[in-house]
Amino acid sequence: MQTRNTVQRQIVLQTVLQMHDHPTADNVYAAVAAEHPSISKATVYRNLNQLASQGEIRRVPVPNGADRFDFNTSEHYHVRCEKCGAVYDVHMPHIENLLEQVEDTSGVQVLRYDILFEGICKDCQENQA
Repeated sequence: MQTRNTVQRQIVLQTVLQMHDHPTADNVYAAVAAEHPSISKATVYRNLNQLASQGEIRRVPVPNGADRFDFNTSEHYHVRCEKCGAVYDVHMPHIENLLEQVEDTSGVQVLRYDILFEGICKDCQENQA
């Protein structure tokens, strides 16, 4: 099904493209609402979902937390700080043909994956010292 390219969708897309900190949907909504108070939270969430499903932005699933959104749609990995919850890009080569290397004995056909490392960010490490 083809979706319309609405003004609201362009506003949401431009907001994500300007945010380089892997924002949550609430973060995106707050940024959009600051400039366009008439746009509803439901409109922002719906457009984030559509943009992610169309591959214009990337959804970063975060277990036990809010999904994040990334303007960088290239294949790459992420790390989440266990202390503050911030999400960062991991700079390492993409593992080629990883799906072909996965052997699943349960019979599940693996279609996609998302690798999220966990650790403690530099700021949180410094605050612990």
